[in-house]
Amino acid sequence: MTQHYKLYINGQWIDTNETVDVLDKYSQDVYATVAKAGEAEVDKAISSAEIAFQTTQLSAYKRYEILKRVSELMLEQQDELALGIVKEAGKPLKQAKGEIVRSAQTFEWAAEEAKRITGEGVPVEAAPGSENRMAFTIKVPVGVIGAISPFNFPLNLVSHKVAPAIAAGNTVVLKPASTTPTTAIKLAEIFEKAGLPNGFFNVVVGSGSTVGNQMMKDNRIKLYTFTGSAEVGLKLKQNTGLNKLILELGNNSPVIIDKEADIAKASQLTAEKSFAFAGQVCISVQRVYVHEDVRDEFQRKFMEAVQTLKVGDPNDSDTDVGPMISEKEAIRAEEWILEAKEQGAKLLCGGTRKGPLLEPTVLVDVHKTMRVVCEEVFAPIVSIIPYRDLDACIDEINESPYGLQGGIFTQNINTAFYAAKKVEVGGMMINDASQYRVDLMPYGGVKDSGSGKEGPKYSIDEMTEERLVVLNLE
Repeated sequence: MTQHYKLYINGQWIDTNETVDVLDKYSQDVYATVAKAGEAEVDKAISSAEIAFQTTQLSAYKRYEILKRVSELMLEQQDELALGIVKEAGKPLKQAKGEIVRSAQTFEWAAEEAKRITGEGVPVEAAPGSENRMAFTIKVPVGVIGAISPFNFPLNLVSHKVAPAIAAGNTVVLKPASTTPTTAIKLAEIFEKAGLPNGFFNVVVGSGSTVGNQMMKDNRIKLYTFTGSAEVGLKLKQNTGLNKLILELGNNSPVIIDKEADIAKASQLTAEKSFAFAGQVCISVQRVYVHEDVRDEFQRKFMEAVQTLKVGDPNDSDTDVGPMISEKEAIRAEEWILEAKEQGAKLLCGGTRKGPLLEPTVLVDVHKTMRVVCEEVFAPIVSIIPYRDLDACIDEINESPYGLQGGIFTQNINTAFYAAKKVEVGGMMINDASQYRVDLMPYGGVKDSGSGKEGPKYSIDEMTEERLVVLNLE
């Protein structure tokens, strides 16, 4: 049976005349439909969020209680939510279950941070003539937040936008990815059960060219938090005036395998974190720079690890690599592989596509101008690149316009910290692959990978404004 979902606006479930089909990403069958928002629905969602912000204030402790309850309800509904992510995103079941746990933790940490929002004292009395004054800052919410989330983490990346926003006292209008909207609607159901007042959380579904553009042009939205392509992120920056932005954009993560690395550890972790969710993770390993002295050993052990990965039905609890988000994207990735081969690259494994399924692919003999190397591949494709000199390797890494996260494996602490200082990324993982992330840490990139930070504490800083208060005691 095809299930139908409605929009969630001002605490009401709203249907419309148009719908969006949601495909089961493995079978490619329509398994759900979602009401498609038009101009009127988007306007109503923003109006509802603005009115709620102006008329309803939730205490810090009440915000804590609601967010904590959302976290608990997520875990209670873990199996149902995970199965939904398997269907609409094609994410393997064990990875989908992991996403639910992470999302619950994101809400729990945001709940705790709601009780810790504070300013600081300012010693204005130290200035001549101000001896009888005192000053301090307070943090105030910015207002309506427009959140635009991607398909690859349909719950946790939504959580990273919504939970800190509510924790800080803001209201939210969310546009989830049209390919994976049902999980966000289920989150609205959870918020309803948790007692969030009407208007604080609204979900509108539709294309970026319609819903996204309307949100972008509405000056009632005071902050935009967006995860997606650098192209769309730049458009948001150019068209939202002086409004605040949190942008989590593209990447092509590098990992360095130093000659003093623990090769067994490096090969296993790199293989695990190159192909999770078919490489459709912003911090998936894409470029592996291996010192020539250990290249043969690393390649052998890396390939052994890759060949243990199970590819296929994401409903199978043993599956490691499921389908890509669409057959169109799988075809695009396959074309990039063929293009690299035509330019001299060689396949160590993979390269075979069946519908939306693309086998884990490892390339060697690549060069830095190939698209599989210099652009964001967002597919289960990894290139192994030898190097001799660390400085030259880092220079080549830094030629990329992206800089989200990277990694280095080495037993030499001096080499580790040298790379941490020199590689231009927002986060550098030592003796781990680039895909390491826990949800309380500051997460964000440099260059074309965006600006601003996620992680509940850090997003709350972005989603509040500091206000100075001065008391004249004379």
